[in-house]
Amino acid sequence: MLMDTPRSNPLREGLALRSIPDPCTLVIFGATGDLTHRKLIPALYNLAADGALPPAISVVGFARRDKTDELFRSELEEAARKFSRQPIRDELWSSFAASVFYHRSAFDNLDGYTALARRLDELDAARGTCGNRLFYLAAGPDQFEVILENLRKSGLNQARGGSWTRVIVEKPFGTDLPSARKLNDLVQEAFDESETFRIDHYLGKETAQNIMVMRFANALFEAMWNSRYIDHVQITASEPLGVEGRAGYYDKSGALRDMVQNHLLQLLCLTAMEPPAGLDADSIRDEKVKVLRSLRPLAGAGVFRHVVRAQYGAGSINGKRVAAYRDELNVNPESATETYVAMEVNVDNWRWAGVPFFIRVGKRLPKAGTEIAVHFKSVPPVLFRATGESIDDNVLVIRIQPDEGISLRMSAKMPGSSLRIEPVKMDFHYGTSFGKATPEAYERLLLDAMCGDATLFARRDEVEEAWKFVDAIHAAWATRQDDLAFYSAGSWGPGEADELIKRHDAAWRRL
Repeated sequence: MLMDTPRSNPLREGLALRSIPDPCTLVIFGATGDLTHRKLIPALYNLAADGALPPAISVVGFARRDKTDELFRSELEEAARKFSRQPIRDELWSSFAASVFYHRSAFDNLDGYTALARRLDELDAARGTCGNRLFYLAAGPDQFEVILENLRKSGLNQARGGSWTRVIVEKPFGTDLPSARKLNDLVQEAFDESETFRIDHYLGKETAQNIMVMRFANALFEAMWNSRYIDHVQITASEPLGVEGRAGYYDKSGALRDMVQNHLLQLLCLTAMEPPAGLDADSIRDEKVKVLRSLRPLAGAGVFRHVVRAQYGAGSINGKRVAAYRDELNVNPESATETYVAMEVNVDNWRWAGVPFFIRVGKRLPKAGTEIAVHFKSVPPVLFRATGESIDDNVLVIRIQPDEGISLRMSAKMPGSSLRIEPVKMDFHYGTSFGKATPEAYERLLLDAMCGDATLFARRDEVEEAWKFVDAIHAAWATRQDDLAFYSAGSWGPGEADELIKRHDAAWRRL
């Protein structure tokens, strides 16, 4: 008698397969900056602790300050002990630090790049890194052009003899559509699109990655993931912090460009996309681009009906008085920059017709958190009408940060002789369910770039479609300023945002 063999699960198999990174050298431009110390080096150490780094790796910091390899390693160790998610083990750190080097040069000094090329060749020979190079632009965006130009002029962008070269570009990727196109063109002059990794750290978060698995590996959810069952979707990014020394950047950017254009539109795409043809990077990114192209444009008078912009005033956060945005250091005292945005977005396709997506992001809000809340339609009220019981809608909440996980609110009868219906919550936490700490986003993204897996990175057309959508909103805002609302620090935003969602007979979730 023949026994049935278990059917394979292509999705499970595809996600289970992890490529082992090739030996390589990671060159970090802007190695003395905050990003390197707080995120990149701790991420690399944690990858080393998990045994996930390639068998041979070199890390070269490129910056203009005068340092020795030893001083650079010492500074990085101090930062790693402060910011690493795992405790620093002295023996492991010593082994990891031996792979870290410092190269001094200004970004606009071509001789510094030719000297870097010689040093990378020496490291290849000494450490077996096989000529594979990953360049990370962790400098300010105003330095991207000169770095890319000198990589091209020095020939460092060219792979040799079966090796590879890749570049990781940090956000902000442009400040509008024309600047994004210009930067894309500059990158394309030095690197092929397949060699370009535009980073959005939100996509490296475990729950963001799990959205596809939750949807497409569970028939329960995918069968109801459409306008027939879903009433609306809320995507929220809340933080109690102010500009925290970034006023020079933030006052020119604002919440729409800083958060909506990249992070929140990416989360919307993952929520709304169709099943991809495969698990390869381009199949997934093809579907995300289709969502962006399906967004109903917001322009002209429609912006002032469907978008609320606001700025925080003075107030209290966790019992501490904080200043208004206009009173922050280096902020224009007459600034009209928005620190809060709420908007209604519609995806005009077959699946989502009539289902509004409500997006909000704000600074100086009461609590830190990012989540996607899928609100399902109400059940017909006829069955329980006589009891006088009100029934809450089912809500599926995908928590991106800080407590990564998924919860489902449903209704249940309370124990007792009378019929009382109360909401209950089924809750899944990554940390408790799998018994291990969730990796930091940069760990996954660095590893994927070393493997050449671009799934969690933005493609050129993704970036440009997102800017196209956002630029139309900014163009409308430029015509007037009397729509700028205000809210007290420590509140959940302006009343105008509550009115926006109330038009759909809904209310914002409290995180």
